[in-house]
Amino acid sequence: MSAPLGYRRVLLKLSGEGLMGSREFGMDRAVIEATARDVKAVVDTGVQVCLVIGGGNIFRGISGASQGMDRTSADYMGMLATVMNALAVQNALEQIGVDTRVQSAIPMSAVCEPYIRRKAVRHMEKGRVVIFAAGTGNPFFTTDTAAALRAIEVNCDALLKATQVDGVYTADPKKDKDARRYETLSYTEVLAKDLRVMDASAIALSRENRLPILVFNMHGDGAFAGVMRGEGRYTIIEEK
Repeated sequence: MSAPLGYRRVLLKLSGEGLMGSREFGMDRAVIEATARDVKAVVDTGVQVCLVIGGGNIFRGISGASQGMDRTSADYMGMLATVMNALAVQNALEQIGVDTRVQSAIPMSAVCEPYIRRKAVRHMEKGRVVIFAAGTGNPFFTTDTAAALRAIEVNCDALLKATQVDGVYTADPKKDKDARRYETLSYTEVLAKDLRVMDASAIALSRENRLPILVFNMHGDGAFAGVMRGEGRYTIIEEK
């Protein structure tokens, strides 16, 4: 029998693409509702939860830049996409009774709170879920980096990255049938082997602050809650 991981406060990093379901772009309401139920299951155990959600299902700044847009403008558009996703997940959580606050790194007081670290911590202490939107508020930084930064700022015990596969592999398992999954990795191994599970700045920031990263498959009912119970398959990245 697996033992619960024992984390008191965690940050869940979701990709925007993960909210698309079978769609080619946008959001799948059923996927968002299933994600909300999974988060609620963890919150109901007493764990404090915050989230960072990507915006790739709506707009990716680096993709816009590759098509001739100014990179800074494209990145700001990507940040706004993350706010849209955050509001959608907030709505789904509140419909099932989970008090949720969205805090944006780009102030937009009509729709959400500005990011204030101490206020975010207070929300979580009161049992509310906090969704950090608009990345770091700066162009040229990914939402992976924003997730690592926010997790460290609000004193999370771990960062859980939900992906399309059940951990970190030696190669893309969807393309290479011989790809092997790692049970554990060090931050240095991730960087040295260029495994690209998160961008290098997020890994380096996590290493410097000894923030464990757990990589798991977001698909399937209760995947997040299952990992928190120590069940299922995942890769943990930490200092060995």
